[in-house]
Amino acid sequence: MNHAEKIPTETDRGSALVLTVLAAGQFLMTLDSSVMNVSMASVAADLGTPVTGIQTAITLYTLVMATLMITGGKVGTMLGRKRAFAVGLVVYGAGSFTTAFAPNLAVLLLGWSLLEGLGAVLIMPAIVALVAANFPAGRRAGAYGLVAAAGACAVAVGPMIGGAVTTFASWRYVFLGEVVIVLVILLVLRRVADVAPTAVRLDLVGSALSVLGLGMTVYGVLRSSDWGWVRPRSGGPQLLGLSPVIWLLLSGLVALYGLLRWEAWLVRADREPLIDIALLRSRQLVGGLGMFFAQFLVQAGVFFAVPLFLSVALELSAVETGLRVLPLSVALVLAAAGIPRLWPRASPRRTVRLGLASMIVGIMILVAGLDPGASAGVVLIPMVFLGLGLGALSSQLGAVTVAAAPETRSAEVGGLQNTATSLGASLGTALIGSVLIAALIGAARTGIDDNPAVPVSVQQQVTTQLADGASFVSTTQLRAALDAAGVPQATADAIVAVNADARLTALRAALALAAALAIVALFGTGLLPRHAVGAAPGSDPSPTNSGDRT
Repeated sequence: MNHAEKIPTETDRGSALVLTVLAAGQFLMTLDSSVMNVSMASVAADLGTPVTGIQTAITLYTLVMATLMITGGKVGTMLGRKRAFAVGLVVYGAGSFTTAFAPNLAVLLLGWSLLEGLGAVLIMPAIVALVAANFPAGRRAGAYGLVAAAGACAVAVGPMIGGAVTTFASWRYVFLGEVVIVLVILLVLRRVADVAPTAVRLDLVGSALSVLGLGMTVYGVLRSSDWGWVRPRSGGPQLLGLSPVIWLLLSGLVALYGLLRWEAWLVRADREPLIDIALLRSRQLVGGLGMFFAQFLVQAGVFFAVPLFLSVALELSAVETGLRVLPLSVALVLAAAGIPRLWPRASPRRTVRLGLASMIVGIMILVAGLDPGASAGVVLIPMVFLGLGLGALSSQLGAVTVAAAPETRSAEVGGLQNTATSLGASLGTALIGSVLIAALIGAARTGIDDNPAVPVSVQQQVTTQLADGASFVSTTQLRAALDAAGVPQATADAIVAVNADARLTALRAALALAAALAIVALFGTGLLPRHAVGAAPGSDPSPTNSGDRT
């Protein structure tokens, strides 16, 4: 029997090539946003649009992924997992190619926000299902860990890649590089084992309700920093005296409640639902999804705050910032790959608890190290702790969620899983950003009012400006603005010193919130299984009292 005719075995399916293909797909899905975040100014200048236009593109990209992920999982069930993966790659590649040659914002929105977003909603749930199809139960934890680590690494190294390519060439080469990666993945995709499609009907009403519910919720969260959560920001829109954000969130929750009721009715009527509500009765699945949400909530908050410290407070370049965050990526990959290999029967519950504890320790060390004399070296040890913690969670959660449902439902689980991560990332960035700006304004206002070197007239002017909002700016940017405004040198020095102190106060508050969120997540770990996925309960080295809920 020649190689082409060889029937794939579990060993073949679990090959390094298959894992590389799926991990590369996950890396690709996450790279865009982190690259675009550091390249916004260059992209805006190149396209002749304000930075707010690029921010709109980022928002829409996130919105498309979050709202259609559940529907994408169902479509993957209908097409077959590998075909959905391939179709998603083609759509994504077309979007990357379009983006690379975009002459204006409209084409960028079409290529990046729409086409790449649509490709991602087919690819990401399919990755979850294809890991389940290509790896035996005992090896899935390691496979899911490395796939998740690839996505997290893209968040960490994206700023370095984006900064280097944008600085020395053009941001467009990043998207051309993605086209090349897509073509390579498509060429080797035949080595990946498939799951046959299932003849089901797409629940259009459920899809519409999920798009409405998730769309309004995510959009509200994303606009909270501009519009305010409840009280409208000065000069911003309002509805019945309140910020549109609170109305979007309430409307989104109502639509999601309607989705659950509609799906329950379809099940009772023996019709095909978009989401099998019975899945959500599984403690293990709910626990896994909750931990995914918590992981990305904390992860997004940290990745929001730490680069601000490095790139704004310390004024490092994007490449230097990426290098300082790199230890997190290394530790994450080592933990995600090493834990399943060295401790294949590790308790998911215990591993996740230790991972959260490591994240909390890392964040608190960073908070303690943020002082006026802090250098970039202060992030090294915290990044290692954070990487080990994120890697520990990544090594368990993918296998936990998929094992909680029949294999035929793995694409649906993938849709739910990626929806949880998208919601967590959106909310984490918004929450941490809101707290950071609020703490910055409070500390700056107090510092200005209490500083005798700042004249009363200047205090009143600064207080008025702070009431309208504030930006997290570097010392260089602030000095340039003060010089342009003709502020006397002594007063300018005092304001710069207040800004420096306020920045550190704001960063400490934001990171302290991230640590608090990780601590809250510990309370949900009791829903996770005590024994390893793919192992008999009796093989778990820890006690297996099913009545234990701690």
